[in-house]
Amino acid sequence: MSIYDTLNSMQKEAVLQTEGPLLVLAGAGSGKTRVLTHRIAYLIEEKGVNPWNILAITFTNKAAGEMRERVDRLVGFGADSIWVSTFHSSCVRILRRHIESLGFSTNFTIYDSDDQKTLMRHVLKKLDFDPKVYKDRAMLGLISTAKNELVSAAEFELSSSGDFRQQKAALVYKEYQSQLRKNNALDFDDLIMKTVELFQNNPEVLNYYQERFRYIMVDEYQDTNTAQFRFISLLAGKYKNLCVVGDDDQSIYKFRGANIENILNFEKSYNSAKVIKLEQNYRSSQNILQAANEVIRHNRGRKDKTLWTSNEEGPQVQFKQFENAAEEAEAIVRDILNSPSDYQDCAVLYRTNAQSRLIEERCLQHNVPYRMVGGVNFYQRKEIKDILAYLKTIANGRDDLSALRVINVPKRGIGATSIGKVQAFASERQMGIYDAFCRAKAVPGLGKAADKILVFTEKIEDFRNRLTEETYSIHELIEDILDETGYQKDLEAEGEIEFQTRLENIEELVNKAISFEAEHEHPELSEFLEEVALVADVDRMDESENRVTLMTLHSAKGLEFPRVYLSGMEDGLFPSMMAISSDNKEDVEEERRLCYVGITRAQKFLMMTAARQRMVNGETRYSKVSRFVEEIPGELLDSDRLEQRLSSRAKPDFDDSSLPWGKGTSSGRTAGVSSFGPGSNAYASKSSKPVSTPGFGKAFTVEKPLSLGYKEGDRVSHIKFGLGEVKEIKDGGRDFEVTVHFDQAGVKKMFASFAKLKLVRE
Repeated sequence: MSIYDTLNSMQKEAVLQTEGPLLVLAGAGSGKTRVLTHRIAYLIEEKGVNPWNILAITFTNKAAGEMRERVDRLVGFGADSIWVSTFHSSCVRILRRHIESLGFSTNFTIYDSDDQKTLMRHVLKKLDFDPKVYKDRAMLGLISTAKNELVSAAEFELSSSGDFRQQKAALVYKEYQSQLRKNNALDFDDLIMKTVELFQNNPEVLNYYQERFRYIMVDEYQDTNTAQFRFISLLAGKYKNLCVVGDDDQSIYKFRGANIENILNFEKSYNSAKVIKLEQNYRSSQNILQAANEVIRHNRGRKDKTLWTSNEEGPQVQFKQFENAAEEAEAIVRDILNSPSDYQDCAVLYRTNAQSRLIEERCLQHNVPYRMVGGVNFYQRKEIKDILAYLKTIANGRDDLSALRVINVPKRGIGATSIGKVQAFASERQMGIYDAFCRAKAVPGLGKAADKILVFTEKIEDFRNRLTEETYSIHELIEDILDETGYQKDLEAEGEIEFQTRLENIEELVNKAISFEAEHEHPELSEFLEEVALVADVDRMDESENRVTLMTLHSAKGLEFPRVYLSGMEDGLFPSMMAISSDNKEDVEEERRLCYVGITRAQKFLMMTAARQRMVNGETRYSKVSRFVEEIPGELLDSDRLEQRLSSRAKPDFDDSSLPWGKGTSSGRTAGVSSFGPGSNAYASKSSKPVSTPGFGKAFTVEKPLSLGYKEGDRVSHIKFGLGEVKEIKDGGRDFEVTVHFDQAGVKKMFASFAKLKLVRE
């Protein structure tokens, strides 16, 4: 049987349609990566296309890596000639060969967000602009938006006429670009904008890449911005064999410059375009998928499609409303604890990063291991930034920011006044800071500081010379920087715990370098720095770890989990108040697409939660249930609302004294999975199951055992915590309270009926 016979009819049609423009509308979980990889294989094996002539572009390193692996498995010989990469990686490869025609040298540095902020502060200081009025982040955001729309500094200046603040911003943009050029550096937006500029200004270069890439495939096309659209349009302009795959219902990155019109108007851009819809979902249960369909159909600005699945019906989507955000977080974590799933199968998704704090706190209190995607990036930690700055200075002496960062790290007795004199010297002579450091003796008034600076530059030059030796590796360079600059000794002075933590981070960077060297036949320092610069948070998720995943909805795109918890489902939070109050209806539609993305991350179980009151900016705000929840039909929803419980409590039809928290406690009145006090481990088992109780939504019942099969001093086993020794057993009236010292998890207190401890006979 052919590999193409494993595809469904619409997938197969998309694979066989190889000539001309093609739009594949791929719904969530419909197997779009499978289509792309099989299409590449079909082009090579059945159509005789040279692998060299194929380009496949996606957005994240993770997605590119997965596609690369699948292509290698399917195609075999010649697969390494296919370009499978992100937009930014593709542009870097092109610019490394041709950027000299734009006035940069090929060893340019790529500035990350921290580098950009540092440079922007320097620009604002140089222009004598008040940083409280012209904030660095705001200016960088404005410049990024301009670049995404392919508006140069000169064009921005022309369009700012008559607007005082825009004219000031134009000066900032112009100086920012001037400083980037001076430092032989590009920011992320430049990578695509400069490639477009290169193609537009150099017809022969454009023609070379049009001939090179006769068949182009673009994944996640709904996320492209104007610059990316132009880049692809130029490349595909000659042969027009362009296949774009995307889902307008998952366009959620407008704030990054994504233009949904690129996918909605594809047929207008390419009159002869064929459109194929992939509507069969392989990921989610029927109830989850139908809930997603019901929500997204309320959007007007979309292409018509309805996902369906042959998967089982599955449980209803659960919705639980709580009095406040603390109870919401508590209930989510307790539900995870009591679920039959492994931690790694569970994901808690939220609209804003600020929502993670309470979830994290509850995870810590209940010893639930978690990973937070979107927290402090590994490469943004101080010690990593320092070592990378050394590497950048060694690789590119024209990078002023990196040289300035490490000139006095560790302390070399070079003061700010001395560095200021060198900067003035460099500015007067229009030379780079590092070059000025090398000529420190010529800088007036430096005195003894000149010798200290030259010690630094001599060491940098020594490292550069070592890199010319074939046997000298990048990881050896990092280790030598640690040792010979005194950086490691400087870390040791910070204290044992701090030193160990920072050193472990640097050791991880060494591990990264070793892995990079193993993957490249001729590893270059500049390529290593490129790879580091292009890594995203979500690419670093270690899926082998058994941890609950906490992440924003934006970070969750492209992922899937057996159990998903969508928290904060309240109007004003999701959709946001900004979207609700906006005159542009598209803003709420984008929020609805974000909700659709969240729902379709779930495979088997979905719980949506809301809080009646939530602390926002120090104020308690009261909110009604999100309109997105209200858009889900009742037959698909297992709803447990606060008002339902309050009204049912007027005539209780059960005795809550049988519950583990006792009668009348505040915890007993918590909605959903009811809670003990903060920090309690009473439900530190996943063996308990919620049962329906009329008039009170979901609760837990406790049945005290007549006797225990173990005693103090016995060895026992627990379903999650493993082996341990019973230290104490107390008769708590309604249940036995057991204290166990587990070999791996430490001391835990729990109720016997929930713990389900088993005697271990040794």
